[in-house]
Amino acid sequence: MAYVSINGVQYEKTLLDMAQSHTQGVGEHRISKDEAMALINSARDGHSVTPTEMRTLNYIRDHFDFTDAAATVWEDEIGKL
Repeated sequence: MAYVSINGVQYEKTLLDMAQSHTQGVGEHRISKDEAMALINSARDGHSVTPTEMRTLNYIRDHFDFTDAAATVWEDEIGKL
């Protein structure tokens, strides 16, 4: 697993790359409901979500724009982790 350090804090590179790709190129430059679920499901790839994965998901929520539907699904799903 690859990591990236932002301001001295370690995050999961794969999740950050996914979020970045979802907000670039053609489209509204916001994370959609389906994209939010893809990010969460990627973090769930193991038996549980690691502290680094959770920290990365929180970073993504704080630093990327979400559609209203994505924000609702995100909050519901994060609450289950």
